[in-house]
Amino acid sequence: MSLGFSVDELLPKARGGGQLRMGLVRLSEDRWLEPQPDLAARARGFAEWPEGIQLTPEADEPGRELAQMLGVDGALPEAALSAHEDMCLLTKAADDGPYRLVGAAVAWPSDWHPEEKIGLPLRGLHAPIAGYEEQLATGVDRFMETLKPGAIYGRCNWFIASTGERRWLAQGPPERDFAHVTPGNAGDTMFVRSERQTLRRLPETGAILFTIGIYVEPLGALSPDNIARLAEAARTLIAGEGDRRGARAYADSLIPFAAESAR
Repeated sequence: MSLGFSVDELLPKARGGGQLRMGLVRLSEDRWLEPQPDLAARARGFAEWPEGIQLTPEADEPGRELAQMLGVDGALPEAALSAHEDMCLLTKAADDGPYRLVGAAVAWPSDWHPEEKIGLPLRGLHAPIAGYEEQLATGVDRFMETLKPGAIYGRCNWFIASTGERRWLAQGPPERDFAHVTPGNAGDTMFVRSERQTLRRLPETGAILFTIGIYVEPLGALSPDNIARLAEAARTLIAGEGDRRGARAYADSLIPFAAESAR
């Protein structure tokens, strides 16, 4: 199994609801990064949001290794400018310590601020995710410890947003963001985001690179099967996570829209 490069291709492979899981698939080198990046959009994204670049001294050496791997001069910021994907670096301060976020080059976040996350360990980075500590943290820690250089793994997720912009920073409570959405206009006013995430270990420094490729489409542009999949997921999100994702604010529009689309 592989991962595509569009919302319609990614959604069937993303978790809908229920038990948290990593959902990793092994990727070949030629399926690692988006093959046709819009580099002008990347340059604009970083110029408009410079706070998306957060670096600690520990990010310099692996950042330079990454840039060399991608055939560009510089370090982490230049590497992220050369690809569609946002890029984060994680390293360990000691053999028995946790992996921490030491560098981030993020133009298109999904409602998070790198300056609030830089320096945090994995469990701190994922603290807002309901169920992460109980269901996933131990497995993620084990995966990070055993990941070998050369192996590339990918996974994907999804969010419902009220904007089609690639940079999504919620401006208020979900009830306000989705106040204009109705079952009749949901296809044009609700947007589905999918993060195509990959993980690999850099061979020289041993740092772990986490990439995030953002894909966004209006709800109405997706296949009927995917629209139905999202409606079912809105019904079944685990307790607590639905509130974090704002599901209560959009479910009453999404579910009847999906039913109408299926007719």
